[in-house]
Amino acid sequence: MKQVLVERGLPQDGQSAKARKVRSVRVNLAESPLGWLRARGLVSERQLAAGEALRQDYERAALAQRVVMRWDASPPEKGRSGGNQHGASTLAQIDARERFHSALAMAGPGLADILWRVVCAGESVPMAEDALGWPTRSGRLVLLLALDRVADYYRINI
Repeated sequence: MKQVLVERGLPQDGQSAKARKVRSVRVNLAESPLGWLRARGLVSERQLAAGEALRQDYERAALAQRVVMRWDASPPEKGRSGGNQHGASTLAQIDARERFHSALAMAGPGLADILWRVVCAGESVPMAEDALGWPTRSGRLVLLLALDRVADYYRINI
């Protein structure tokens, strides 16, 4: 796994800014929340493989929002012989989109929310719990159930 390590300061609570001693922590920016859980033994290898397969389909389907402007050349004509239209999907993207949506459907409506947030959006489990209004420490259990169902969908046997 690629590592991009940075030092980040942690402010101490209850101290003024001048008297504050800054503790630092080393953070790997290239590590996903699912990889973090696996490194600590909180998810199995099968669940990690299922999450990575789902994330790969999500990225291959190009479902994430675009952040930058497209600078592609516009098609020469708008008629029968015109080039690819902007937003036209390739067959690989269409297949990946169908696999992604089928995997989320296999996970189920209540489990797909946290699965998408942690695996595809890269949110930590506590952030996803907070965004969904769930009790603390309930998200990991739901995530594990969703990953098991997705592993069944992708037929992962490790």
